[in-house]
Amino acid sequence: IYPKWLTITTVRDASNQPTHYVAAFTDITERKAADERIHHLAFYDPLTGLPNRRLLMDRAEHALASSSRTREYGALIFIDLDNFKTLNDTQGHAVGDQLLIEVGKRLGTNVREVDTVSRLGGDEFVLLLEDLGHEEESAAALAESIADKIRAHLGQPFQLEGLSQECHTTSSIGLTLFHDQ
Repeated sequence: IYPKWLTITTVRDASNQPTHYVAAFTDITERKAADERIHHLAFYDPLTGLPNRRLLMDRAEHALASSSRTREYGALIFIDLDNFKTLNDTQGHAVGDQLLIEVGKRLGTNVREVDTVSRLGGDEFVLLLEDLGHEEESAAALAESIADKIRAHLGQPFQLEGLSQECHTTSSIGLTLFHDQ
């Protein structure tokens, strides 16, 4: 089974009646793969595989529209790794890239399927949390609980190739709720 482009042409006789059909197939496997690669490059961070800024903005618009309909709160959690530039400068970009990949993985384990973990660039990540409930206080408490869990999870040591010791990092986290606005 493979994707193909099919063209069917009717062959007619002298009285314009169909006598048979001729079909021509073209294998479009490579074109489909190229389209998928282009889509992936347009909407996902090439290093971490996480949604990028463009896809985050699209999902945020959808989340706002959904919040307006359902009257449920959502949240944006901004995460910035502290002193990442120092790690990159002293240990090299390969080690910094490993850390970013591992941070992305850890963030993904702290959210639900409906939520979005994205990388804006550099050492900045954003979590889009949806459907946190109808009450502002409980939605804020849930978002804060997730942020605290993330801070603790990111505070655990990372084992990175090329380093003889564990890598420790801290993060700065900002949080805002949204609701029909």
